[in-house]
Amino acid sequence: MARKENALDLGKFIDKGVRVKLSGGREVQGVLKGYDQLLNLVMDETEEFLRDPEDPLRTGSQVRKLGLVVCRGTAVMMVSPTSGTEEIANPFQNAEEP
Repeated sequence: MARKENALDLGKFIDKGVRVKLSGGREVQGVLKGYDQLLNLVMDETEEFLRDPEDPLRTGSQVRKLGLVVCRGTAVMMVSPTSGTEEIANPFQNAEEP
């Protein structure tokens, strides 16, 4: 019997940096150490990007070091590698509000 392939193969990110967006608006970044079929993630050297108090939809420049964490799979919204990505300006946001 052929092995069923997952749509999300996190195996290639083991021992590499990942950034994870969680439900509720939290964002963390660290080294992926393990995962399971329910998308529970084990991350080390983890940092949480704190929200900007004036704009809760935006992450601020402050980070909080968390160390070794387990992210529950039901809370994981997005997983992306940290290498090869960069933040760009929002092309849909106007410089001036009407």
